Amino acid sequence: MSEERQSARHDRSAFEGDAPAWHELAASVPPEPGPSRSLPIVAAEPPVSASRTGWLENRRQRLRYWWRGASPNLRGSVFMFAAMLVYAVMVAGIKHVGQGIPLVQILLIRQVIMTAILLLFAAGSLRQAFHTDRLGLQVFRSVVTLLSMLCGFTAVVKIPLAQATAIGFSQVLFVTIAAVLVLKEVVDGRRWAATVIGFAGVLIMLRPSSEGLDIYALLAVAGAVCGAAITVSVRKLAASERTDTILLYQGIVLIVLLAVPTWAWWQTPTSNQWFWLITLSLFGTAGQWLITRAYQVGEAAALAPLDFSRLLLASFTGFVFFAEIPALTTWLGAAVVIGATLYTIRKNARTSPPPAAA
Repeated sequence: MSEERQSARHDRSAFEGDAPAWHELAASVPPEPGPSRSLPIVAAEPPVSASRTGWLENRRQRLRYWWRGASPNLRGSVFMFAAMLVYAVMVAGIKHVGQGIPLVQILLIRQVIMTAILLLFAAGSLRQAFHTDRLGLQVFRSVVTLLSMLCGFTAVVKIPLAQATAIGFSQVLFVTIAAVLVLKEVVDGRRWAATVIGFAGVLIMLRPSSEGLDIYALLAVAGAVCGAAITVSVRKLAASERTDTILLYQGIVLIVLLAVPTWAWWQTPTSNQWFWLITLSLFGTAGQWLITRAYQVGEAAALAPLDFSRLLLASFTGFVFFAEIPALTTWLGAAVVIGATLYTIRKNARTSPPPAAA
């Protein structure tokens, strides 16, 4: 077992050893003497507002109890699914605004707003937030993040949303390979088989022919390769770096690299475009934090397949807002990929055998 899982088990055992306060309160009330049915029970109840407050506090305690007992991979999964939801809004905004504004300008505005929010929250501890022991890796991660955005978002703007999203799922392949070669994580033969089957599904969606491949489809694959590099670098940084530190260095590097091309190709946004630029920036900031936190908590090979949940969100968004209907090959390839993903998730759920009975 990894140290994270052992630590989680120790925390869970220690927490379960202390009975929750709401259990102790229920057990400490003695029964009233005499026939209990004749007592005015309703009059003894607290006011409705106090009862409702107690119910909410009870729910919060139960949620904290569950969260503290959850495994690292389960916590990472929660962060990952939350990131997918906010990213769906961000991607839709980029596809909408990208029809009239250069992508580099969108990315710069998004990064400026994101960095301003991070600086606002870190105002009381800027020295700690900017402290890093791995500056080179921070810069490398920021550069590949920019490349991933340029490739992936260009594909999102130019080809159907569901197709760009589905092709981007090839990132799982590269993450699994990198998790073994770089992070030294253990991936069994069945998970390797599921990964290869998933790659076959991606090839179906690419639709290779004698005429070659769509350049924008290849950009989606290139974005997936860079996305895998981001995942691995975050996992390497997790041992010593804070989440806000990683995102702050990303903001600085991206702003510097995007400043000149944005100035050269600047297009003044309309009021509607400004609304979407601010919205996608806020959602993008939340998504960056959530997905970075997910990979800091859970294992890369275990969390990467959960990214496939974006396909349903992308298909829904593309159909409702952009009147896009995915091609048959997209659905066939996605079905193969999702099948492989569901199998991988099932394997990830079996983290350890149940403890032996005493």
